[in-house]
Amino acid sequence: MSAGTDAAPAQVSFAQVGMWITERMGRAGSAYHMPLLITLDGPLDPCALIQACEALIRRHPILSSAIEERDGILVEVPGARPPIRVTVAGDLDELVREETLRPFDVERGPLARITLARVSPTRHVLIFVAHHLVFDGESKDVLVRDLAAFYNGVPLVRLPVSYAAHAEAERDRVAADLDAARDYWREHWREPGEVALPGLSGAPSRGAAEGFVHTFRAELPDVPGASRFEVFLACVHALLFAYGNAEPVCAIDVSTRTPEVRDHIGLFVNELPVSSTPCPGMTVAALAVRLHGDLREMYRFRPVPVARAVRGLRPRTALAPVSVSYRKRRADPRFAELDAAVDWTVFNHAVRSALHLQAVDGPDGLTVIMQYSSSVLVTQIAKDLTAIMKNPDTVLGEIVAGRTEPASLADEIRAIWQEVLGIDEIGDEEDLFDLGGHSLTITQIIARMRKRLGIEVPLDVFFDTPTIAGVLESIGDSVEAGRSDVAGSRR
Repeated sequence: MSAGTDAAPAQVSFAQVGMWITERMGRAGSAYHMPLLITLDGPLDPCALIQACEALIRRHPILSSAIEERDGILVEVPGARPPIRVTVAGDLDELVREETLRPFDVERGPLARITLARVSPTRHVLIFVAHHLVFDGESKDVLVRDLAAFYNGVPLVRLPVSYAAHAEAERDRVAADLDAARDYWREHWREPGEVALPGLSGAPSRGAAEGFVHTFRAELPDVPGASRFEVFLACVHALLFAYGNAEPVCAIDVSTRTPEVRDHIGLFVNELPVSSTPCPGMTVAALAVRLHGDLREMYRFRPVPVARAVRGLRPRTALAPVSVSYRKRRADPRFAELDAAVDWTVFNHAVRSALHLQAVDGPDGLTVIMQYSSSVLVTQIAKDLTAIMKNPDTVLGEIVAGRTEPASLADEIRAIWQEVLGIDEIGDEEDLFDLGGHSLTITQIIARMRKRLGIEVPLDVFFDTPTIAGVLESIGDSVEAGRSDVAGSRR
């Protein structure tokens, strides 16, 4: 069933059921909000772009759907149509933040919204935000590709099936595989407990929490017998092993798309846990090849939700404290007479696990986006992971991750500036205001330094010496010594 027809409401997919329950329990926050930005430079035709957005919404009626509970069954119903708003961007970053954090009404909709922001006469930014209930990572590719086609006047072939028809066929596949999946998980299920990470203490929450983001570029050599995703996953498992996790477990998102829905927008994802038992004498590359075999066995039950195969599994926003995703990106689609740039990884300001690592493999190289809770020492983790990724031939027992010195105060302040400003690299002497900072930015930096580092910095310091070096000098050497004691007690 597609939203807007007269047919009886159809049941939602398994993935939507689990997500809806978590949302209704109040544990999701903005963790299921999926923002996407398209920056368009040049002589944009705003009317043509709005018409393209309208055509996109008509092509993908799942965006105009909502989810209701009827007699204990969750069904897809017609919801409010996604609004298309046109505005002038005063503070683009704040506008994106507001649109990202604004709540969704999952029972009435809309479950997506579009804002076209005019930044200058020759620059516009399209802000698209959808709820994960109707959108996933691959949907981003579909959306941008379809939107470009409609703007360019390229006709698209009608989609052959609806999302609801896919969900019904998936229920049949799961029913056929359920007994075998239960046998598989009876042997392979391992309850993800606490995870050892630098700076992290105690068990992670079962719900989403306020999160932060750290981005860095990395190298990832190819390994014969394993995909690039499997090599990246092996690097994360090797890192966790080096931190003292004898049997690492990571949650991964696997696609449940079939050929019939490869061009659909929707939720086609199942989260599965991947565990390993590394040996100190094996290499990272050997671990990747082993994971290749393990994943092929697990993929036989790709569409079966773990909660249906493992008894007593309680609802949670993530199956494990550490989660991993990998996306291969092609070059950004072309919009006629425009230079288009897509930001595929806009942060939604929440984290579903203690640490989520997203690798984006694009034409310009590999980028790793780390979403994490405030207590995690992210700069140390990024440094250790980078070293492992550079050399997959490293023997696991020789990895020294976590046994180096804690990140310096300068590096931790730099990480906060990078998060707030959305910049990957910031030098010690670079001026905050030259980097695009302003009074609100400074307020956010001060709040994060207070919460994360236990340091209170007066507002006037940032106006008098608006550099990392200047802030460090104003703080004084005594704070660095005090923080070393605190960092030692947290380990």
